[in-house]
Amino acid sequence: MSAPARPSSAAAPPGGASRAPLTFDRGHTDDLMSFLAASPTPYHAVANAAARLEKAGFRQVAETDAWDGTYGGKYVLRGGAIVAWYVPEGAEPHTPFHIIGAHTDSPNLRVKPRPDSGAHGWRQVAVEIYGGPLLNSWLDRDLGLAGRLTLRDGSSVLVDVDRPLLRVPQLAIHLDRSVSSEGLKLDKQRHLQPVWGLGNEVLDGELIAFLEQEAGLTAGSVAGWDLMTYPVEPPAYLGRDRELVAGPRMDNLLSVHAGVAALVAAAASGAALTRIPVLAAFDHEENGSQSDTGADGPLLGTVLERSVLARGGSFEDRARAFAGTVCLSSDTGHAVHPNYAERHDPTHHPRVNGGPILKVNVNNRYATDGSGRAVFAAACEKANVPFQSFVSNNSMPCGTTIGPITAARHGIRTVDIGVAILSMHSVRELCGADDPFLLANALTAFLEG
Repeated sequence: MSAPARPSSAAAPPGGASRAPLTFDRGHTDDLMSFLAASPTPYHAVANAAARLEKAGFRQVAETDAWDGTYGGKYVLRGGAIVAWYVPEGAEPHTPFHIIGAHTDSPNLRVKPRPDSGAHGWRQVAVEIYGGPLLNSWLDRDLGLAGRLTLRDGSSVLVDVDRPLLRVPQLAIHLDRSVSSEGLKLDKQRHLQPVWGLGNEVLDGELIAFLEQEAGLTAGSVAGWDLMTYPVEPPAYLGRDRELVAGPRMDNLLSVHAGVAALVAAAASGAALTRIPVLAAFDHEENGSQSDTGADGPLLGTVLERSVLARGGSFEDRARAFAGTVCLSSDTGHAVHPNYAERHDPTHHPRVNGGPILKVNVNNRYATDGSGRAVFAAACEKANVPFQSFVSNNSMPCGTTIGPITAARHGIRTVDIGVAILSMHSVRELCGADDPFLLANALTAFLEG
């Protein structure tokens, strides 16, 4: 993946309403769509991120090995999470970090421990609701199935059935006339179980045996699984002038993709770096981040501390490094919806293709404060990128991100940012075609210090 190019024209002050036209590189957005299509699960997303980092000269380090203090790019993989960093030549043990934080998971339907189900001549797969998906968006979609298969020897392999395999059929309006007057009501247990074939008998082990064949494994070799459904319809440009992009898992693989591009670009700066650039992409943000691969786990702090110690640092060096560290928590946010503008704050209406958003909430649902705003404004000004501000309507509850968790757990100054989208948590979300490019440029400027 090539590094993001800078927009070429002069910019108005960050956050300003007046701006000269910019020349954009749609190649970045093309590559984002390829990344989304190739990453149906967190496990695939981190594998694809790692492959891009390897191509740029990064190397994987095992958590069970002793780490050395050599310079260059390194990364750690753990489940559906990746932490990657680049140590420039001349970096001291107390050199601070500049971190891009993101998450790899998205709301979806995940396979239960006993997946084989069915009734009335239909073969079905038993699923559990992960996170907070817009349930109606999963109806009547052609779904694939992907994830991680764990073998009896403890190793794991990725599997991806990238073709129409399952479908959650909606009830015909003739059998539920109330849907027109009272709206669609879905029971998570009864109404979201997809069909994948016909048969009167439930055959235990049928689904896993099928996946073993798909993955080229020996029958009976799978001991555990982490599987999830996903829409097989690929991402696509949308609109008369192709100004929009529709696709799955933008929340939050859009930020993961931009973070990888920014880290690769920052690493190419080499000795010019005054901070150690880091990408931390966590799993399980959509259900609270409390896992060994989530932002509320020890992964990031352990990696950063081991990096300090591997370069000969002490506890004092670690404290100094953390005190000067800044994290940009990059996650998608809400663009103003043309049909529901009253749900937004009346003076804050982020627009797609208006540049990344700075997310603010005084009750710390986001971690941004005034000093954090200055950091992000400086990065956007350096990158010649406009930005917008987002704040929730006081009458509406505000979501949250890994930002406050990162700030509280590690004592790291954190700023919440992202790209404004529509249809968040839908099976298919919508963003501006230029915003991913703008975000990647702002993140690159931040990592480069």
